[in-house]
Amino acid sequence: MSRTESYQKMLMASSHFQHNVALILEAKAVEAARSTQWIVNHLGNIHFEDHDSQVKKTLEVHEQLIEVIDGLTKMEQALAKHLSVILGDSGDSEGGDSSTSDFGDMFPFGGDSR
Repeated sequence: MSRTESYQKMLMASSHFQHNVALILEAKAVEAARSTQWIVNHLGNIHFEDHDSQVKKTLEVHEQLIEVIDGLTKMEQALAKHLSVILGDSGDSEGGDSSTSDFGDMFPFGGDSR
Protein backbone atom coordinates (compact mmCIF):
# COMPACT_ATOMS: atom_id res chain seq x y z
CA MET A 1 0.00 0.00 0.00
CA SER A 2 1.41 3.39 -0.96
CA ARG A 3 1.76 6.35 1.33
CA THR A 4 -1.04 8.18 -0.48
CA GLU A 5 -3.40 5.24 -0.03
CA SER A 6 -2.49 5.06 3.65
CA TYR A 7 -3.25 8.75 4.09
CA GLN A 8 -6.51 8.34 2.24
CA LYS A 9 -7.52 5.46 4.51
CA MET A 10 -6.62 7.49 7.60
CA LEU A 11 -8.65 10.44 6.36
CA MET A 12 -11.61 8.18 5.56
CA ALA A 13 -11.42 6.65 9.03
CA SER A 14 -11.29 10.14 10.50
CA SER A 15 -14.30 11.11 8.42
CA HIS A 16 -16.28 8.11 9.71
CA PHE A 17 -15.17 8.91 13.24
CA GLN A 18 -16.35 12.52 12.84
CA HIS A 19 -19.69 11.29 11.50
CA ASN A 20 -20.14 9.05 14.54
CA VAL A 21 -19.31 11.94 16.87
CA ALA A 22 -21.90 14.04 15.04
CA LEU A 23 -24.46 11.28 15.62
CA ILE A 24 -23.56 11.21 19.32
CA LEU A 25 -23.99 14.97 19.56
CA GLU A 26 -27.31 14.79 17.74
CA ALA A 27 -28.53 12.09 20.13
CA LYS A 28 -27.38 14.18 23.11
CA ALA A 29 -29.27 17.19 21.73
CA VAL A 30 -32.46 15.10 21.41
CA GLU A 31 -31.93 13.74 24.93
CA ALA A 32 -31.42 17.25 26.29
CA ALA A 33 -34.59 18.47 24.58
CA ARG A 34 -36.59 15.57 26.02
CA SER A 35 -35.12 16.15 29.47
CA THR A 36 -35.94 19.82 29.24
CA GLN A 37 -39.54 19.11 28.34
CA TRP A 38 -39.88 16.54 31.13
CA ILE A 39 -38.33 18.85 33.71
CA VAL A 40 -40.50 21.79 32.64
CA ASN A 41 -43.68 19.69 32.72
CA HIS A 42 -43.04 17.62 35.84
CA LEU A 43 -40.85 19.63 38.18
CA GLY A 44 -42.13 22.81 39.69
CA ASN A 45 -41.65 24.89 42.77
CA ILE A 46 -43.67 22.44 44.84
CA HIS A 47 -41.12 19.66 44.28
CA PHE A 48 -38.29 21.55 46.00
CA GLU A 49 -37.85 22.78 49.53
CA ASP A 50 -36.58 26.19 48.49
CA HIS A 51 -35.17 28.07 45.53
CA ASP A 52 -31.58 27.08 46.40
CA SER A 53 -32.30 23.36 46.07
CA GLN A 54 -34.07 23.99 42.76
CA VAL A 55 -31.06 25.91 41.42
CA LYS A 56 -28.65 23.19 42.65
CA LYS A 57 -30.61 20.47 40.85
CA THR A 58 -30.67 22.53 37.65
CA LEU A 59 -26.92 23.09 37.88
CA GLU A 60 -26.33 19.36 38.32
CA VAL A 61 -28.18 18.63 35.06
CA HIS A 62 -26.31 21.36 33.19
CA GLU A 63 -22.94 20.27 34.56
CA GLN A 64 -23.49 16.75 33.26
CA LEU A 65 -24.26 18.05 29.78
CA ILE A 66 -21.27 20.38 29.86
CA GLU A 67 -19.00 17.48 30.87
CA VAL A 68 -20.19 15.46 27.88
CA ILE A 69 -19.65 18.36 25.49
CA ASP A 70 -16.25 19.12 27.02
CA GLY A 71 -15.18 15.50 26.69
CA LEU A 72 -16.21 15.37 23.04
CA THR A 73 -14.44 18.67 22.37
CA LYS A 74 -11.21 17.40 23.91
CA MET A 75 -11.49 14.21 21.88
CA GLU A 76 -11.97 16.23 18.68
CA GLN A 77 -8.98 18.44 19.49
CA ALA A 78 -6.81 15.39 20.11
CA LEU A 79 -7.93 13.84 16.84
CA ALA A 80 -7.17 17.05 14.94
CA LYS A 81 -3.73 17.28 16.56
CA HIS A 82 -2.93 13.67 15.68
CA LEU A 83 -4.05 14.17 12.09
CA SER A 84 -1.89 17.28 11.78
CA VAL A 85 1.12 15.35 13.10
CA ILE A 86 0.46 12.47 10.72
CA LEU A 87 0.04 14.77 7.75
CA GLY A 88 3.26 16.62 8.64
CA ASP A 89 1.94 19.97 9.81
CA SER A 90 5.02 22.13 10.34
CA GLY A 91 3.54 23.98 13.34
CA ASP A 92 4.02 21.15 15.85
CA SER A 93 7.03 19.40 14.36
CA GLU A 94 9.51 22.12 15.36
CA GLY A 95 8.97 21.50 19.06
CA GLY A 96 8.73 25.21 19.84
CA ASP A 97 5.92 27.20 21.34
CA SER A 98 2.66 25.66 20.17
CA SER A 99 0.44 28.62 21.06
CA THR A 100 0.27 29.78 17.44
CA SER A 101 -0.40 26.30 16.08
CA ASP A 102 -3.36 25.77 18.42
CA PHE A 103 -5.30 28.50 16.62
CA GLY A 104 -3.69 28.40 13.19
CA ASP A 105 -3.46 31.79 11.50
CA MET A 106 -6.63 33.04 13.16
CA PHE A 107 -4.84 34.37 16.27
CA PRO A 108 -1.11 34.79 15.56
CA PHE A 109 0.10 35.40 19.11
CA GLY A 110 3.20 37.55 18.87
CA GLY A 111 4.96 37.48 15.57
CA ASP A 112 4.74 36.00 12.13
CA SER A 113 3.58 32.39 12.08
CA ARG A 114 5.01 31.71 8.63
